[in-house]
Amino acid sequence: MTQRADRYAGGQVPDAVFLVRVQRARYCRQAQKPYYTLALAILEPSRFSGHILSSRLYCSPKALWKLNWFLRDFGYDTELLGRDEVDETQLVGLKGVVKISHIVFNGASLLRLDGFASAGRWEELSPANLDNPQVA
Repeated sequence: MTQRADRYAGGQVPDAVFLVRVQRARYCRQAQKPYYTLALAILEPSRFSGHILSSRLYCSPKALWKLNWFLRDFGYDTELLGRDEVDETQLVGLKGVVKISHIVFNGASLLRLDGFASAGRWEELSPANLDNPQVA
């Protein structure tokens, strides 16, 4: 985890829903649990604009559902997705909605990606609408 992400995990960026853009994606091969390291630039809410969220999306067989959810909702190329291909260069610039939370694991504060939605759903899911009973 980067120093910048550690600093925000201390409370500057709360557990919430954000509109983000993929700034960087990198595949990391580990024997048991390969993953993508993601750097997501916050676009909205504007008071957090410019902050970077850093987290991992695992791509082990048990975790592929979450990676696919992310790719689908962020508008990843459907042809590549249909061939089970992930091109890191095609991830950069994709936009979507992410729900985050901070957890402590083995004494380290980590940022967890809890859910995703397409960027087109931002108005419906934005924190300004959280009290709206029509929002599921």
